[in-house]
Amino acid sequence: MSAVPEAPRAEVAARAIELTKVFGEGPAAVEALRAVSVDFAAGQFTAIMGASGSGKSTLLHCLAGLDAPTSGRVMIGDVDLTSLKERQLTQLRRDKVGFVFQAFNLVPTLSAAENITLPLDIAGRDVDRAWFDEVVDTIGLRDRLKHRPSELSGGQQQRVAGARALVSRPEIVFADEPTGNLDSRSGDELLTFLRGSVDDHGQTIVMVTHDAHAAGYADRIVFLADGRVVDEMLEPTAERVLEHLKAMEG
Repeated sequence: MSAVPEAPRAEVAARAIELTKVFGEGPAAVEALRAVSVDFAAGQFTAIMGASGSGKSTLLHCLAGLDAPTSGRVMIGDVDLTSLKERQLTQLRRDKVGFVFQAFNLVPTLSAAENITLPLDIAGRDVDRAWFDEVVDTIGLRDRLKHRPSELSGGQQQRVAGARALVSRPEIVFADEPTGNLDSRSGDELLTFLRGSVDDHGQTIVMVTHDAHAAGYADRIVFLADGRVVDEMLEPTAERVLEHLKAMEG
């Protein structure tokens, strides 16, 4: 009788290995992450949730190479970020990572189109116009491309930030509370856009959120508490997430 073949394991896009992050020294030291080990599968939308101070944004910043861990390792694909020099780390962030900040981080003097292509322009890389057009049309900003950030609504600005993170086709996109400053309609537009980039283009997204509704767009949720991974949930719904968060608080 032949053995049943194992299902292929999902490729890992990012990985934290025994990741510890301490802020401050001596009696004032705060351990934001405590030996966190967690994988993030390629082509999947993962949300990171936890109470304020649980370490979720610190984990995201360490994974994206924006902050250095105190100890442990971070992998993007097969590259160990903790072994890279600053110039190599900058290049990796530019070439392999997209980041969506809660505060948009758009350049006020540039148009929406110029903000979207800025990372490619800085890197001296050509813009794939077909992909640019697809991203722009997906987020519904075709008629706003010439407008500067001050002429856009908060939701439109965040969609520009989302497009900027995706236009270079990074291996992985990190999003830190991307709907935190948006009304519910704008938030749903951005989340639908992110969800579509996973389903239609195989993008990998890791998103920090405190919002159960936003987390319901993900394939998987990783729950943090006191700097540690304490649980996870597959195929979440907003209702299940709310119940889980209430149980964690209780």
